[in-house]
Amino acid sequence: MKYVVVLGDGMADEPIAEIGGKTPLMHANTPMMDELAGKSMVGLAATIPEGMSPGSDTANLAVLGYNPKKYYTGRSPLEALSIGVQMKDTDIALRCNIVTVSEEDVPYGERTIIDHSSSEISTEDAAVLLEAVKKELQDDIYSFYVGTSYRHLLIWDKGQVVPLTPPHDILGKKIGEYLPKEDKLREMMEKSYEILNNHPLNVARAEKGLHKANSIWFWGAGTRPALDNFEEKTGMRGVMISAVDLLKGIAIGAGMKVIEVPGADGTLHTNYVGKAQAAVDALTKDGYDFAYVHVEAPDEMGHQGSLPNKLEAIESLDSKVIRTVVEGMRAAGEPFRLLVMPDHPTPIRCRTHTSDPVPFLLYDSTKERRRVGFYNEAEAKESGVLYPEGYKLIDTLFEK
Repeated sequence: MKYVVVLGDGMADEPIAEIGGKTPLMHANTPMMDELAGKSMVGLAATIPEGMSPGSDTANLAVLGYNPKKYYTGRSPLEALSIGVQMKDTDIALRCNIVTVSEEDVPYGERTIIDHSSSEISTEDAAVLLEAVKKELQDDIYSFYVGTSYRHLLIWDKGQVVPLTPPHDILGKKIGEYLPKEDKLREMMEKSYEILNNHPLNVARAEKGLHKANSIWFWGAGTRPALDNFEEKTGMRGVMISAVDLLKGIAIGAGMKVIEVPGADGTLHTNYVGKAQAAVDALTKDGYDFAYVHVEAPDEMGHQGSLPNKLEAIESLDSKVIRTVVEGMRAAGEPFRLLVMPDHPTPIRCRTHTSDPVPFLLYDSTKERRRVGFYNEAEAKESGVLYPEGYKLIDTLFEK
């Protein structure tokens, strides 16, 4: 038996009046997921433990079977693993987003955060801008590292885990009350605006109609992580396929193989088919038992508040990822189980994550059920199946 998780990041949502009170999952054209739902266990899983913030870090740990309350030490340390930064026990890692803030002639704290991703800035552009920040702000205590797209890293030597606000939680709001209370962090964020706003690259971006990447934003502080080895824990040799440093870092920490796919960039136009085919090849040709295919696009479109683009992301997941996986496994003659789910909701309404339980479907190619079914939040709730501790769902995926 081979095992696959297809994770549509932030895919779950809430009913939206614009589409007749349906959620994006209900409204989107998803024939593959609906076909599988008629042959699968469908239900809800609570991936965010009570009292924890709803993030892709805690939620994806849960989907992989790691109890976030036991294993979570912060988001950025997991990303540090992916980037290849070797953290000391005394280091604190912080996510360093490159964001867009408003440009009116007011103090920094009076500015508004416009875009947490700076028009989904390319890694190449972001590296140029982060180099300008490093030149002015890096010292023996604070070290900057390039990540992917808008997602970068600060290592604070002998630092502290301080409360910080994710930028995607405050889109459209004035930033003053959300700035770090720690003086040096706040000072670096303020100085970064002076360094970046009129940088030639940002001037060129603005001329192209793109958002300026004109400020850094710190959040997600944490200490060096320690995850149990996935193969020792489950008996499964696993691969991770994702464009996002967080997921790659979780995989590295868990001893899983990370597969890099050309053109997989975490955007709406990522290489969906290439990611799915990489999973099929790992399972059918390379001897792996488990593949985790993470797709970031639905989450990004939720953060942007774009209903058309979120629908497109969900439909691409269905037609390009899930169909490729199912058809590839069937063609290889391999028995397989497939778990499809989001990690958390990212509703269009609020443009950030919520903690509501998420819908899942669990398909077994050797035990096809027969019923009329659809895969969405309402159907999952109606099933009456709920995993209140979402990290235990993987045990059902793997059960003999």
